Amino acid sequence: MIDFDSKAREWDDNPVFVERGRKMAEAIRRQVPLNKDMQALDYGCGTGLLSFPLKDMLGHITLKDTSTGMLEVLREKIAAQGVNNMTVRQTDLTAEPLPDERYGLIYSSMTLHHIPDTGHILRVFHDLLNPGGTLCLADLDREDGSFHGLEVDVHHGFDRAALAAQAERAGFADIRFDTVFEIVKESEAGARAYPVFLMTAVRP
Repeated sequence: MIDFDSKAREWDDNPVFVERGRKMAEAIRRQVPLNKDMQALDYGCGTGLLSFPLKDMLGHITLKDTSTGMLEVLREKIAAQGVNNMTVRQTDLTAEPLPDERYGLIYSSMTLHHIPDTGHILRVFHDLLNPGGTLCLADLDREDGSFHGLEVDVHHGFDRAALAAQAERAGFADIRFDTVFEIVKESEAGARAYPVFLMTAVRP
């Protein structure tokens, strides 16, 4: 298991993470007509690298994560920048009862592969969306386990067709995929690019 708490203080120092958040935000803006009346949820928010580029185009963003360290850094950033449309909550949607709030937009970046039961979290996202609301999930294409290392207990990316089928079973429609980023990692075998997709889906 990756210890995100210990990595939190240095997270924003990684230019790859910052660039990925910016590119994902751009992709969401292209795919979803954002507006100031929209209530959004960022799940697996980390230090907010995806939400900060979107905050001025949304009414309110609820940011949820399980990592105490990440949320501590996030709260400091919100306070330092005087942001008044973000609420931070430590939450595990895979284990806790469904909260009362509902959203017009839910987005999550590089979180899905850390969640064991993909079908369950997709159903949770579906139930948290208002009818007509949009889900945006950014994650890795299917890979051989070399991205995190075989000893880390995560999904090794996702087959797009299989993920779309799971989203359909959870009740989503109008499911689309775009490749929006590549993470290049160096190894003894040389450089390797890992594509990152953005899946968008609508709750009818």
